[in-house]
Amino acid sequence: MANHAYYTFWYVIPTLPMFLLMPWLLRRGTGFWAALGLSVLLTAACFVLTAFIAKRFGVELIP
Repeated sequence: MANHAYYTFWYVIPTLPMFLLMPWLLRRGTGFWAALGLSVLLTAACFVLTAFIAKRFGVELIP
C-alpha cells in the first residue's frame, strides 16, 4: 500500500495542469475534443518532464 501511495503522488503531479487548461479552453469556445486533445498533450509533456526531474532524485517513473 505504501508503494501504491508513493507512486500515485508522482503520477498525479503531471495531471494537475490539465485541470487548469481544459476549463480555460472550454470557456474560450474551444471544442471539447480539441480541448481534450490539447490537455492530453500537455499532460504527456508534463509527465515526461516530471519523470526527468524525479529521476534526478532517484525516483524511476519510466522503466
